[in-house]
Amino acid sequence: MATTAALPSIKEEIKIPAYLIKETLDGIPVYYKGYREVLNKTKKYEQIMADGLLQAVIKNWLQFLLNSKLDEEKYWVLAGEVGSHLSHKNNLAHDLTIFETSVLTPDKIQNKYADFPAKLIIEIDAEVEYGEGKSNEEYIHRKTQRVLDFGTEKVIWIFTQTQKIMLAEPGKDWRTFDWDRDVEVLDGVVFNLPLFLKKKKIILPR
Repeated sequence: MATTAALPSIKEEIKIPAYLIKETLDGIPVYYKGYREVLNKTKKYEQIMADGLLQAVIKNWLQFLLNSKLDEEKYWVLAGEVGSHLSHKNNLAHDLTIFETSVLTPDKIQNKYADFPAKLIIEIDAEVEYGEGKSNEEYIHRKTQRVLDFGTEKVIWIFTQTQKIMLAEPGKDWRTFDWDRDVEVLDGVVFNLPLFLKKKKIILPR
């Protein structure tokens, strides 16, 4: 008697390539925003992984400002996707980090993620997709809490679309406010984004 091949009863899940995963947070992959468009071939992966021009300009300015104002004997100011290994379930990337030179000593500078906390972290926007049905707000709050628990003393988020700043420190209420004010980073060094944008004649929509 002739037989027919049985059809699979369970739909195979699409395997997400590792290069589309930016971070792992609480064991859940954090994908670059737009990864689905890469999977269905309407975008190339290079289009979703790079910073937008506004984010790049702000990051570059902050790194220059902090390097010029902070004591280079005390601090490293690192920008880019700076890797941080908190645990086997938490491998994160940060836009800008400040490490104390007493913590990030020359012997620790190797081609691997930092497994010790930055003193301060600055993040610019949250261009990611975190799990199924999870909001960017949940991602921001979870990521912030994890690095504070790890030992970071201050986390600053800059949100360019809403023009807000969020400031989080351990043992204190987290604060979110309009960005049109001086924001202290460390050791009395402050930044003021609207003044910088005005100086550079950059006009953002409200």
